[in-house]
Amino acid sequence: MKTKVSILFYAKKAKAAANGLVPIYSRITINGKRIELSTNRFVEISKWSTEAGKMKGTSEEARSINNHLDLLKSQIRDAEMELIHKKIAVTTETIKSKLLGIDERARMLVPIFQDHNNKIKELVGKEYAPGTLERYTTSLKHTIEFMQWKYNISDIDITKIDHAFITDYEFWLRSVRNCANNTAVKYIKNFNKIIKLCLANDWLDKNPFANYKSKVKEVERVYLTEAEIQSIIEKDFKTERLSLVRDIFLFSCFIGLAYIDVKNLTKSHISFGIDGEKWIFTHRQKTESASKIPILPVTQMIIDKYENHPQSNNQEKLLPILSNQK
Repeated sequence: MKTKVSILFYAKKAKAAANGLVPIYSRITINGKRIELSTNRFVEISKWSTEAGKMKGTSEEARSINNHLDLLKSQIRDAEMELIHKKIAVTTETIKSKLLGIDERARMLVPIFQDHNNKIKELVGKEYAPGTLERYTTSLKHTIEFMQWKYNISDIDITKIDHAFITDYEFWLRSVRNCANNTAVKYIKNFNKIIKLCLANDWLDKNPFANYKSKVKEVERVYLTEAEIQSIIEKDFKTERLSLVRDIFLFSCFIGLAYIDVKNLTKSHISFGIDGEKWIFTHRQKTESASKIPILPVTQMIIDKYENHPQSNNQEKLLPILSNQK
């Protein structure tokens, strides 16, 4: 997107001094956003031309003030060109910093990425699952490793991130990290969220993902046959732990809930439906969608089997769920 910068000088009547003079301000508008800066010059309101944006007449005072305004306008244009030359986004913030002599610190990728992850960490259990934090933590780690591999740096100014950076990053994920297509796309998608964050804050003038395209490949989901389910039911395990794992797996199969949703079930999730039978009323963690599931005889058997299990009673859970790793 081409940056449009407009400059207007006006007399600010609201700040008129006791002697009747009003200050002259410059208004700089960049892509619809504006800043206002004092020119440190004052004028009688009757001598100001709103249409021309300058003082009327050819008096010595008028020439002095108008020359000063022309100089300021030139400085604003010079600041704009300098930012463009340095490939720094031209925004109200960068222009103001340049005009006021404030060094614009480069916005670096890693601190922005880390700040994003820190905010997710604070909201784990409220708005995000632990797996979300783990995913973005790994994404940041991969991003740093890629920059070291490609550029021999550990961080980069976000304004230096372009289309080539993204395509090279994807190549690194597929080749060096040996990621499958969907895994590589997932990490690029996580990185894109950070770029969108920078765009939303006006830290970037253009989107480096504008011409980037990726496609998730459809994965064929295999399912168990009735015979395979029956084989699992009849399997005799020698340890109590494996028997429990089998029972929880079967329970998930028959009610159609993911591991985390089964883990979150308590006895309070069971109520009688309008048919007079027992149902499970819950919400899926991933989609937050409501689920109403009838309790079949096989699932009721599993519930009854572990009804008085110490772990279920101590944690007030419907079933004594082991960790996902176990």
